[in-house]
This record gives sequence, C-alpha cells and structure tokens, in this order.
Amino acid sequence: MRFLVRLITTLLGLAVAAAGALLAVEAAGALVRPDRGGLLVPWSRVHDALSAVSWDDAPVLLTAGGLVLAGLLLLLVATASGRREVRLHDPAPEVTVTTDPRSLARLVGHQVRAQDGVATASVTASATRVRVRASSLFREAEDLRERLTETAEHAVHDLPLRSTPTVLVQVSTPKERR
Repeated sequence: MRFLVRLITTLLGLAVAAAGALLAVEAAGALVRPDRGGLLVPWSRVHDALSAVSWDDAPVLLTAGGLVLAGLLLLLVATASGRREVRLHDPAPEVTVTTDPRSLARLVGHQVRAQDGVATASVTASATRVRVRASSLFREAEDLRERLTETAEHAVHDLPLRSTPTVLVQVSTPKERR
C-alpha cells in the first residue's frame, strides 16, 4: 500500500511541477510579447471554448463527480496506508512504546528456527496475528508443530504487548525422495 501512496504522490507532484513550469513559461511569454495569445497554450481558443460551457452541463457535472470520487479514493488510500505498529505497554504515562511487525516476526523467527528439526521457517506478524510457516527435517511433524506453537506463543507472551496476537503455526514435511 505504501508503494501506491508513493506512486500517487510522485505523479501528483510531477503534475503540479509541470503546471507550475507551464505557468512560468506563459507568464514570461506574456511579459515579452503582451499582444500574443500564449506561447504553448492558445488561451483565446481555450477561453472561447470554456465560455460556451455552463455549470449545468452534463460534462461539467460528470467531471466534478469524477474528481470527488478520485479525491475520496485518494483519501481512502492515504488512510489505509498508515504505518503499522504493534503497541507495547507504556512504562510511563507520557511515554509511548511501539515496535513494528517485522521486529516481532524476527524475534519469533529466531526462536522458532532454533528448535530441533526445523529446516526452514518464515514468520509474518501483525498486531493481531503471528503466522509461522515451517518445514520439518523429518517426516513426522505433529510433535514439531506442537513445540513450535508453544515456542511462538511463549515468545509472544514474554513481550509486554497490550493485546496478545493469535499464533498460527503450519508445518510441512519434506517430500519423499525417489
């Protein structure tokens, strides 16, 4: 989501910069040749075309509605792309302590990978869920799944989190060799 916000703000910034450059060129052209209509934009034709349009015309109303929808969409994207944080208990009333989901996933991942029988493990975390995907070195994975669930839950419970996220563990066994 952050990529989308960065893309939109970059495109809007380029559009504003292009409009500013066009305005500067047109203003300089009007100072040099006041009798000419415009250097890049034929302002007299634009003025004539826009003077024939009324505020009640369908294209004007459709354009306004489209701009309102685009603005609401941009507002929704900007609201949804906020920084994801995992809140911890505050040590004092004036101090706020947070961590990011990546740090939480790293902490749980280190403890999960340290367990015997784990070939690989990937961990994703959010404020509400910690998901562990591990692969076993051995064919029997039920004991490993229980141990990894206990390890991950213990790692999460040791942290001073405001709300305890749900821990989900998935263990896959190696494929049979031919």
